Amino acid sequence: MLLHLVRHGRPQIQPGRAASTWPLDPSANTEEMHRLGSLLEDRAPTAAWFSSDEPKAVATARLLTTGPVRVLPTLREAHRSDWFETHEEFRAVVLDAFSRPDRPARPGWEPLDQTRRRISEAVVQLVGQESDDLVLVGHGTAWTLLISEITGREPDLNAWTRLRTPDLCILDLGTQTISHRWGRL
Repeated sequence: MLLHLVRHGRPQIQPGRAASTWPLDPSANTEEMHRLGSLLEDRAPTAAWFSSDEPKAVATARLLTTGPVRVLPTLREAHRSDWFETHEEFRAVVLDAFSRPDRPARPGWEPLDQTRRRISEAVVQLVGQESDDLVLVGHGTAWTLLISEITGREPDLNAWTRLRTPDLCILDLGTQTISHRWGRL
């Protein structure tokens, strides 16, 4: 079974609001999104589709397939209670969260160990229920943690920093190997 882990398309940033509430940018129906849709159509024509319940993820899934998409709150990104003025500040705090996954990086943040358990348990349940490949539309930190859990390796922070919107990583559950890496759309 293959897991097609899709990172959502470009969000419409809304200063002062939590990123979990941001919608997909109205101009996000880009060449990259079309290329990703074609790639998934070719590689996973019978896959079962699931999405995080965050608006930008659901909208991304709806742009990529005309088939059914089941929305699961357990596929959400790590809960983050605040918004950052700069990408650099956000990146520094998330990297700190990866270095201390058993604790919140900031007050109100979900510890990454908790995110890892939530995401992993959700995916194990889906794998047990589905016979086809899976397309999971969600978020960069959550997918980085999931790949680490499945492969038994430390989270690939270099890959996390290269993530684009949208992006794709394909993971073979049988061999626990990655056949398509982030940043290669």
